Amino acid sequence: MGQEVNKMKKIITIEGMSCNHCVMAVKNALSEIEGISHVDVELNNNRAIVEGDNLSDEVLKGQIEEAGYDVVEIK
Repeated sequence: MGQEVNKMKKIITIEGMSCNHCVMAVKNALSEIEGISHVDVELNNNRAIVEGDNLSDEVLKGQIEEAGYDVVEIK
């Protein structure tokens, strides 16, 4: 019938976020990536949770670093 889509969920640990402005900057940067269906950025846990299709760690890391934050881990 329909074609299976490779849905993924990634948890990204981020350093450098200190306020809600930082949260929005990271959320906006990740939302620009093609295939992302949901982004949740948690300031108190220093992490972002993203869901989408065929997510590349390199692309996620690049977008976050371009926004001015450091990626510690992606799992």
